[in-house]
Amino acid sequence: MFLEGFITGIIILVLVRLIAIVAMMWKIDREEVFPHLLLLISLLFLASCEKQDDVDFYPCKDGNCDSVFFVDSEKSYQDANGYWHVEYWGPKYFTVAGQLDELYEEYVVNDVPLVEVAYDSNYWVAFDDLAFTVPLYSPFGLQTQTGTRIPIGNLTYNIGDIAQKMEPLNIAGYQITKNTCFDCPYSERLFATYSKYTYKPRQNFYLDNRMKGDTLSVYVKATFNTDKGWSEVREHELKIIVD
Repeated sequence: MFLEGFITGIIILVLVRLIAIVAMMWKIDREEVFPHLLLLISLLFLASCEKQDDVDFYPCKDGNCDSVFFVDSEKSYQDANGYWHVEYWGPKYFTVAGQLDELYEEYVVNDVPLVEVAYDSNYWVAFDDLAFTVPLYSPFGLQTQTGTRIPIGNLTYNIGDIAQKMEPLNIAGYQITKNTCFDCPYSERLFATYSKYTYKPRQNFYLDNRMKGDTLSVYVKATFNTDKGWSEVREHELKIIVD
């Protein structure tokens, strides 16, 4: 794709230069202009044959763009109700792994597939022994962070309020601080962590002993083709109990 664009750019530059030369020679000597005119017509024909449209067909080879995600940590398992169980026994993390369908070659650049996986969770910790989940959590965006009220004791806060006091950490690996911008052009990308360019993504999530007995949700969003053209998105929720 890059090579095609580069060649097209070179042809356009040559055409512009040649048009200027032909126009100048036409004014001076019309007989001498014909060889250049033939070359100009040939280049125009080549340019018209160049592929102009972006790739715009289904990105996955199998026609489905499937993705599967699961907890891949020692002593973890999935129960009959679909809940994953994670045991806290020392390491301060658990791992979510995945498998993505392969893309067509047109969506692969230098052997690198244009895929991305975003991770989020509804579970937050602050390092003064406070941990909380967010009700009605809206993953991967600003809605929850700026709006949903969180009950703590006899009071309720939103995450922005809490960030002014203790800068909570989402166990997916991102933090909201008192300086976090909620209305900047890039803000929506702040509220997740990412794995890119691999069909076998892996992501570690924070885990500690204060989380024992809690139930939380991990949210995963897989994007097939992050460039121009047809893009497919698959979203998953993993419900997790910390034993």
